[in-house]
Amino acid sequence: MSKVVLITGGSSGIGKSVGEFLKDKGFTVYGTSRNPQNYPNSQFPIVALDVTDNNTILNCVEEVISKEGKIDVLINNAGAGITGPIEEIPEVEIKRNFDTNFFGPINVIKAVLPHMRKQNSGLIINVTSIAGYMGLPYRGVYSASKGALELITEAFRMEIKGFNIHMTNIAPGDFATNIAAGRYHAPVLENSPYKEQYGNTLELMNAHVDSGQDPLLMAKAIFKVINVKHPKVHYKVGEFMQKFSIVLKRVLPDKVYEKLLMKHYKL
Repeated sequence: MSKVVLITGGSSGIGKSVGEFLKDKGFTVYGTSRNPQNYPNSQFPIVALDVTDNNTILNCVEEVISKEGKIDVLINNAGAGITGPIEEIPEVEIKRNFDTNFFGPINVIKAVLPHMRKQNSGLIINVTSIAGYMGLPYRGVYSASKGALELITEAFRMEIKGFNIHMTNIAPGDFATNIAAGRYHAPVLENSPYKEQYGNTLELMNAHVDSGQDPLLMAKAIFKVINVKHPKVHYKVGEFMQKFSIVLKRVLPDKVYEKLLMKHYKL
């Protein structure tokens, strides 16, 4: 029997690329979307799921289990971007981002774990971000939500190891997807003290995504992790300098690293 893979946010971007790649490799793939009817031509089934709605999470998992009898791999890929000066981002938008990027994946994990425990096997891959390793200016909320998912995975994987269930993080850098179009942008306000710096940084961030790498690289990385007997705690996928920035943060004094970031963002 082929392995059954459930990918949240599998209708576009990285999730779609991963799903198509794994399907070609012989996996049984299910993706998710809040509006699956919008993807009639998907190469694999798209099931209704909104990571901010626990009822849809439970219904989705039960649907896959009823059809396949198991879920071997969960890929927590659904996520949302958010940009803006932290002072000017409405609290409701900050909470919404954490609901999608942090609480949502946790609730999907909670829904899948009893089934994986019953089958005494399973792999959970949380797609985080290289941005989650550092507090980036005007991306602070996004950095925080992805960083929180990175950290909780470290604890979670130790708690479930006795059930023969593995968990890992894969942190991508900038990839050419539609995340920039879908993220929440705090408006660049005319009377804002952040107007010039935030406006310039926003242009830089969008340029990075537009010139980002092919999502197929993430698909290949995830395929490799699925075939590893004992996955590592963290994986990073992206351009050399993006991955190297994590190493620099670890070895440089905090203020030196901060100056490097500010120089990069022209602050």
